[in-house]
Amino acid sequence: MIRHIRMQTRGSGLYEITSAVQSVVDDSGRDEGLCTVLIRHTSASLTIQENADPTARHDLEQWMQRHVPEGDPHFTHTLEGPDDMPSHIRAALTQTSLSIPFERGRLALGTWQGLFIWEHRQRGSERRCVVHLSD
Repeated sequence: MIRHIRMQTRGSGLYEITSAVQSVVDDSGRDEGLCTVLIRHTSASLTIQENADPTARHDLEQWMQRHVPEGDPHFTHTLEGPDDMPSHIRAALTQTSLSIPFERGRLALGTWQGLFIWEHRQRGSERRCVVHLSD
């Protein structure tokens, strides 16, 4: 089973999609299996991260900005602005797909874990993900 989800981002940061992905599992009626999520972009990524304290997400974003800064004079791919190449590097360093088992109809995430789109661009964008459920 394949479904698509969309998320409008407002700029760089982490945007939780746990409930949208769980809805796909709910709608499937399946009790157990594997849920794979793929983001269809090269300037955003996916991560499983703490979903209780937003300072964890803030600290991750700040760390990434320090280690892959905008405006590096060595970057030549700047067609879409100073965040263009850094966003591609950030996506390459993280993940563009995740696989999460589900059991008893629920994603098998830990107590404080959530699924997030990690937007690496400064401007907002509609991000699209493919969710695939398999046995």
